[in-house]
Amino acid sequence: MAQTHVNPTRMELTKLKKRLKTAKRGHKLLKDKRDELMKKYLAIAKENMELRIKVEAALIKLNESFTVAAAATSDKIIEESLIYPKLTASLEVSSENIMSVIVPTFKTEINSGNDSSDIFSYGFAFTSGELDSALEYLQRILPDMITLAEKEKAAQLLSAEIERTRRRVNALEYIMIPNLELNIHSITMKLDENERGNLTRLMKVKDMMIKAQIESKQKE
Repeated sequence: MAQTHVNPTRMELTKLKKRLKTAKRGHKLLKDKRDELMKKYLAIAKENMELRIKVEAALIKLNESFTVAAAATSDKIIEESLIYPKLTASLEVSSENIMSVIVPTFKTEINSGNDSSDIFSYGFAFTSGELDSALEYLQRILPDMITLAEKEKAAQLLSAEIERTRRRVNALEYIMIPNLELNIHSITMKLDENERGNLTRLMKVKDMMIKAQIESKQKE
């Protein structure tokens, strides 16, 4: 691991120790955030998978019914039957904060006039019963499709945040903290070496002073 060049002073040592303490605290907080994000992500992913299976099964039935209806009825009649839908839908988009991740939430509202159970905007004389089934499947599955879109977007955003947090945790754990510890160790060793050198010089000076005093007394 490459060591960063630092001045071997006590002031620098104190500053590095403070940075190391802050880095370790940040590392713990980010690990806790990553673990909590993973719990949220796994819960949403499980719900998303269940919804996807349900929606895909309904879409298969819807497609089968519409295919049969298209085979039994002319394209012109189907187009005229569906061109003016009886129901209208509105979508309200808001947001939710999950561990500092802003995810969208969708709320749908079906406007159907007086009778919400009547979804057919055409007469039954010239259309196939399979077309009725296709519309019923679509009506039942639409809320789940909206919820599925919401959950998939939330999972995508959480996944991106987990990856960013993971990179920060790894940068602290494998790069920043080891570098700080290495620099602190290097400065500590250098200061200890300087202290031993100063002590040795002081002892030599003391010995020289004692020797000079002894020689001075002998001359007297």
